[in-house]
Parts: sequence; structure tokens; C-alpha cells
Amino acid sequence: MLERKIEIEDINPLELLGVNNSKLKLIRKYFSDLKIAARGNVLIVEGEEAVVDTFESKLDQLIQHIAKYGGLTESNIDNVMVEDPAEMLSGDGSEIIIHGVGGNKIKARTFNQRKLVEAINQKSMVFAVGPAGTGKTYTAVACAVRALKNKQVKRIVLTRPAVEAGENLGFLPGDLKDKLDPYMMPLYDALRDMIPPEKLLEYMEFGIIEIAPLAFMRGRTLDKAFVILDEAQNTTVNQMKMFLTRMGASASYVIAGDASQIDLPSKQKSGLIYALDTLNHIEDIGVVRLNKNDVIRHKLVKQIIEAFEQEKNNDEESNKN
Repeated sequence: MLERKIEIEDINPLELLGVNNSKLKLIRKYFSDLKIAARGNVLIVEGEEAVVDTFESKLDQLIQHIAKYGGLTESNIDNVMVEDPAEMLSGDGSEIIIHGVGGNKIKARTFNQRKLVEAINQKSMVFAVGPAGTGKTYTAVACAVRALKNKQVKRIVLTRPAVEAGENLGFLPGDLKDKLDPYMMPLYDALRDMIPPEKLLEYMEFGIIEIAPLAFMRGRTLDKAFVILDEAQNTTVNQMKMFLTRMGASASYVIAGDASQIDLPSKQKSGLIYALDTLNHIEDIGVVRLNKNDVIRHKLVKQIIEAFEQEKNNDEESNKN
């Protein structure tokens, strides 16, 4: 057994350890074989030498993250622990994507979100797949706004299935805009964070930013545009084919969806699943899979995802038996 004292330097120890050692408690979960005690800015670590070495290496990566980004979230800790730390802090996506309303810095906050930004930079079409709260759509919208500001595209087109299992809007009150707005609200919310209200209104009035249901894409060619399909898991195979074949010569596409929340009738295959299976050999198409470690909503969201995954696994085991 080895005892090692590790001094925390160059950063505020509170940023690393958390209030009442809340972050240290999370770190301990990944090193259950070690005894870890905090004494001010010194950690006293006891255990097998190889494990202590690994712990110190991971701790150094966490300190680097704080020094570079000014803070450390539970999601950041999870990412450092489960991913290659050298990759965690590298890549084109690690910098600010855009400055939003009020100078707010919009950036990829997790390893897989940075992978998504890198893929968007490098590929013409990217599938972003993962559970709720992982920033799939938000990150894609930020990249779209950046492309518009940099004059890489002339417009942004945001679309999604208007209802979970079809395009039937007739039962809703109001005109067409009133019927569509509730389904498009996540897209509006993201845009409001990134573009001042007056400018956003102007963009939408002149069609520079268009938010429309998937049915409205039929028969069009979407060129010189950054196009995002949200909630893609609820497209049918025919809808997905229709959407993908609207792509113009100078368009960028992002298709975002959660394969665990398909609301189509049980006998109908998801267009997202079909596309992932069918198009995985095409070089200029990227696929980024986000997971529970990328959740940036309330910490309960991650726990809820874990609980549902565990229950699903239990059901599958029961069915096997």
C-alpha cells in the first residue's frame, strides 16, 4: 500500500472539490479502492501504487480543465473519468462556438458535444444521437448561427415532425403558426439565447431563419443553408428519405434524435434508425453518439436516464429467461 500527498496548486481547491466536498465524493466513486482524504489544498491518497498513479493523472486533467474553462461540472468529471483525457481537452470544438445574447459564451461543454462540433466542421451531414438533455439540438443550432454570422450559409432551416406520430395538426386551435409553435418551442428557445429578439424577428420575417414542420420540406431543394432536423426518431422511413434528398449542393445537415423515445406506432420503423443502419458506410456522413455523461440539465435528468436504462435491461433479461 502507498500513501501519497497531492497538493492542489494554481486553482481554487473549492472548484475541484466542491462545496462540502460534493465533487470529491463523485470522484471517489471512480476510485473505490482508494482512501482519499482532503486537508485544505492537500489530498491524502492511500492504495495500490498503480491506482494512485491513475488517480493523480485524472486529477491533473480535472485541474487542467478548471484552469482552461474556469469551472468544473459533474458532467465534466464523468467525462474525464470515462474518456481518454488527452482527447477530452483537445479538438477544434473545445473553443467558444458563438457569443450569444448579452455576450453569453455558447460552447460545447462535454467531450461528445465537442466531437459533434468537430463533425459539423468536417462533414456535410451529421447524425447526433442521444438521450434528452445532452445538447444535441442546442449545439447544432449554435453551429448554424455561427455559420450564418460567418456568411458560410445564407439561411438556417429548422424542422421536425409536427406531432409525434404524423403531421395531423387540424385538431389544434388557431392559425397554422399557432398550431406549429408548441412543437417548435425548443428551437425558438435555443435561438433566443443566441440572437437578440429584434434581429431574430427580422431574420424570421425575411426567411433567413425558417422554422417549419417536416411536411413542408417536400418538393424543395435546400441549398446554401444550414438545415437541422430535430426529433428525427419520430420520422418514418419515407419522411427521412424525403428530407435527406432535399439537400442542395452547398447545404450542411444535422439530424438530431433520441432512439430511446420513438413515438411511432410499434409496427412502423423509425427513419432515424433506418438511416443510421443504411448510410453508415458513406464517408461524408458523420455520426456522433451522446450519452448520459453529456447531460447538462438538472442532475436528476442523468439519474432518470440511468434508472430507465436499468429497467430496460432488466426487462430484456426477463424476456430472455
